[in-house]
Amino acid sequence: MGDKPETGDVFDIERLRRLVELMERHDLREVELRQGEQSIQLKRGQQAAAPVALAPAPAPVAAAPAAASVAAPAAPAEEPGRFVYIESPMVGTFYSKANPEAAPFVKVGDRVNSDSTVCIIEAMKVFNEIAAECSGVVAAVLVENEEAVEFGKKLFKIDTKA
Repeated sequence: MGDKPETGDVFDIERLRRLVELMERHDLREVELRQGEQSIQLKRGQQAAAPVALAPAPAPVAAAPAAASVAAPAAPAEEPGRFVYIESPMVGTFYSKANPEAAPFVKVGDRVNSDSTVCIIEAMKVFNEIAAECSGVVAAVLVENEEAVEFGKKLFKIDTKA
């Protein structure tokens, strides 16, 4: 990009338009720009814009435990250290099964151990198998198949005392 403006403002609307065109031309799904403490993330595909992709992340995290505590208000559900969350180690697309015809890697009620594959996260056309890294029973699957996930997004709730 040899035609950078001298001001160096990466958030200039013309530059953003050119980036969107480049993303379309080269079939890029995501671009992130940083300038000092400011950053902007452009995404294409299943989710329309970065604010849409980033805003839902806290909501399901907050909603899932609330729903679990409402659905199971008994003391064992609130026991400290009972539940462990498997989180996404990267930004990408969550896949619950190896291919569209296959059964899911795990479902609610399945027992897993530390080396059990629980899902795949596709990042930059690389399919990364995600291991449970703990033993227990799958209490909840917190995302849908083919959902875009952010780093740190909670994917599964594991009951380690079951």
